Amino acid sequence: MSKIIASAAIRGAHKIFNQAEQKWKQAMDKWGPNEPVGFPNTAYYLPVIYGMLGAKVEKLGDMEAILKRCKTLLPPPVKEKYHLPYLAPALDAGMATFFAEEIIEAIRYLEDPDFYTKQEDITDKTIWLGAADDVIFRKRGVEFVDGTAPGFAAILGAAPTKEIAAKIAQELQQKNIYVFMSAESDGKRFAEQLVEAGVQIGWPTRLVSFGPDVTATVFAMGFATRVAMAFGGIEPGEYRKILIYNKDRTFAFALPLGNVTDEWYANAAGAINWGFPTIADTPIPEVLPSGITTYEHVVSNIPHDRIVARAIEVRGLKVTVTEVPIPVAFGPAFEGERVRGDDIYLECGGGRTHMVEWVTSKRMNEVEDGKVEVIGPELADVGPKSRLPLAIAVEVAGRQMQDDYEPILERQIHHLINYAQGVMHIGQRDIAWLRVGKQAVEKGFQLKHIGDLLHAKLHQDFGRIFDKMQVKIYTDADKVEEIVQKARDVYKIRDQRIEGMTDETTEMFYSCTLCQSFAPAHVCVISPEKTGLCGSYNWMDCKAAYEINPQGTANQPVPKGEVLDERFGQWKGVNDFVFKASRGKIDHYNFYSIVNDPWTTCGCCECIAAVLPMSNGVMTVNREYTGETPCGMKFTTLAGTIGGGVSSPGFVGHGKYNITQRKFLSGDGGLFRLVWMPKMLKEEIGDRLKARAIELGMPDFVDMIADETIGVTEDEILPFLQEKGHPALSMDPILG
Repeated sequence: MSKIIASAAIRGAHKIFNQAEQKWKQAMDKWGPNEPVGFPNTAYYLPVIYGMLGAKVEKLGDMEAILKRCKTLLPPPVKEKYHLPYLAPALDAGMATFFAEEIIEAIRYLEDPDFYTKQEDITDKTIWLGAADDVIFRKRGVEFVDGTAPGFAAILGAAPTKEIAAKIAQELQQKNIYVFMSAESDGKRFAEQLVEAGVQIGWPTRLVSFGPDVTATVFAMGFATRVAMAFGGIEPGEYRKILIYNKDRTFAFALPLGNVTDEWYANAAGAINWGFPTIADTPIPEVLPSGITTYEHVVSNIPHDRIVARAIEVRGLKVTVTEVPIPVAFGPAFEGERVRGDDIYLECGGGRTHMVEWVTSKRMNEVEDGKVEVIGPELADVGPKSRLPLAIAVEVAGRQMQDDYEPILERQIHHLINYAQGVMHIGQRDIAWLRVGKQAVEKGFQLKHIGDLLHAKLHQDFGRIFDKMQVKIYTDADKVEEIVQKARDVYKIRDQRIEGMTDETTEMFYSCTLCQSFAPAHVCVISPEKTGLCGSYNWMDCKAAYEINPQGTANQPVPKGEVLDERFGQWKGVNDFVFKASRGKIDHYNFYSIVNDPWTTCGCCECIAAVLPMSNGVMTVNREYTGETPCGMKFTTLAGTIGGGVSSPGFVGHGKYNITQRKFLSGDGGLFRLVWMPKMLKEEIGDRLKARAIELGMPDFVDMIADETIGVTEDEILPFLQEKGHPALSMDPILG
C-alpha cells in the first residue's frame, strides 16, 4: 500500500480514536458506567463492534474494553524509515476507526436524541437519518440478498455543484444502487446538495443521508455487517466470515468527493477490510494491485461523468439495466418517490376518481404486440393539478398463457409504474391511485408511456408465458366505468377460487425457499389456507410461479401424502420435503399450532404470534409496530430470537392475511385465541377480520381484542379481556 495513504489513514485513525476516548470520558463523568447506550430499535447493539468482536455494547461502561481494543489495533504513526509492509497496519487502523466511530455516534444518540430522524424519511427539522433500525434494515437488507439492490455507494463529501451531485445520484439510482451519504467537503455535503437540487432523499428513494460528519460513515459499514449476520447466517464475532461475505456478496464501494482528509483515509482503509474499494475524484495516490478487494484498492482522479461507471468496474459489479422507452429515468430506486401538493400534474384514483388495473387473456388474433392506445384525454390535453378517471387494461395472448397467470402479471403493474421517476402509484386492482408529477410531464412523460414501460418490462420478466401484449389506457369516464365492472367480476371469481379451496381437498401444496439464503433451515410450505410468512405468496401464486418456471423457481410442488395429525396439520409428504429441503435440520412441523411444533420462521415474516399464558390466548405483532408487546418483547427482539429458521413452540411467524384464514391456529382453538394485536394491524385487516368473526358467529369479537391503547403487558390487558368476556378466557388451557 502507498506510504502516503497508510500514513494518512493511521493519522486519521488516531484522531478519531482520540475524539471517541474524549467523548466517552465526558459521558462517563456525566452519566456513569451504567447508562444504556446503543442505536435505537435494533437487536444488533453497535453492529460493527458486535459483528467483528462479538461484544454487546449496552452501557457506557462497556465501551472501555472496546477503546482498549482500539489501542491494541492502532499502529504507531508511520515514520520516515518504517520498514514493515503498510497494508496490514493501515487495515488495523481502519478497523479501529470504525469501532471508535460507533462509540462516537452512540454517545451522540445519548447526548442529542433528536439529532437523527430515526425513520425512513427526512423531516422539516433534519435531513439526517442515522442508523437504520431493524424495521428499516429487514425491509431494505433483503434487497441485497435477492438482487433487487446489487450494492451501495458510500459517498463522502460533496460534488463541485448541486447539478453534478444530482446527476451522480440519478446514475446510481438507475443502476439500482443505494447511496449512503456522510461527511463534508469545504463546508458542503452531498445530501444537502441533493435537497437544494430538488431531489427527494431518504430510504424510499435509496438516497440515504446517514449524517453530516465523517463518523456517520460507520452506519454504512454497520448496515453491511448486519446483512452478513442476518441474511448470511453468520454469528457475531465470526469476523472473517463477515468480511468475506461482504467481499463476495455486498457490492459496495466508497466515493470520496473533494479533498481527502486523514479521517477519510482512515475510513477508506477500514472499508477495504470489507472488500470495498475507493474511487476518488481527486488525484490522491492509487493502490492498483488487487488483494483484499476484488480488483484495485484505490483509484483516483476520475471525472464525474465517468466515476459511477469506473466504480462499478473496479468493484466487479454486474448491473443489468433494461432500457425502457420512456422520457424519464426508470428503476427500483424511484419506487419510494412521492408526488405531493404543488408537484402534482395529474391525479387518478385514490378516492378522487375511479381507477382500475386489469390483466386479461385474449386470443392470439386479438392482440397486436406493443400496441398502446389512450382512449380519452392524454396528459397533453389537461393542465396542472387535473384529475381523470383511469383504467389500465393489459391484454395478453400466448400459447402458454393461463387464467391463473393473470394476477401474477397484474401484481407487477404497481411497482413497474412506480419505477418511473416522477410517477407515484399506490394500491392495486380497483383501489389504485396514480399521481404524475410536473417534472415528469416537463420531460415529455405521457400516459401512453405507462403502456410502453409495461410492455417492455413484462416481456422481459414474463415473456415465456405470453407471446403478445397490448395496453389500453382509458380516461373516458364511461369507458373507465365499463372496465371497472368487468374487472370486478373477474376479481370476484379469482377470490372465490382461492377462498373456496381448503387444505383437506387439496392434495398438492407448494414450497417457498427464497429465504434460505439467510435462514438455511427455513422451509415455507404454503397451502390454500396458509399463505407465506412474508405475505407475498399464496397457494395460487406458488402454483403459477412453478408453472411459469418449473426448474428455476423456489416454489416447488409438495405432495401432502399421509395425514399424520389432522388437528395440528401434519402430513408425511410435507415432512419428507421439509427434511430434505432443510438439509436434515427440520424433520417435521405443524401447520395449525403455535404450541406444538409450529412451522419454522424466517426474518421476513410480516407478523409474529406469541402465547400469553395469563390470558390463555395469543398475541400477534406486525413488523411496522415498534412498541412494547404483552409478551415482553418488541418485534425486533422476537425476530432476532425465532427468525433464524427454527421451530419455536409458543412463537410463530405468519403473514397478515393468514390471521383471517380459516386454519389460523385452528389446532389451538383458532381465531378466538387472539387477545392482543397493534391497533394499526387491527385497522389494516379490519374488514376481513370482521367478516371472519361474523362467519364464526361472534360479530363483536373484533372489539374484544386488546391493543396498545388498552395496555402492553398481560396485567394491563387482562381486566379488559375479562370485562369484554373474551372467549379465550373460557377455552381449554392453551398450554395444557
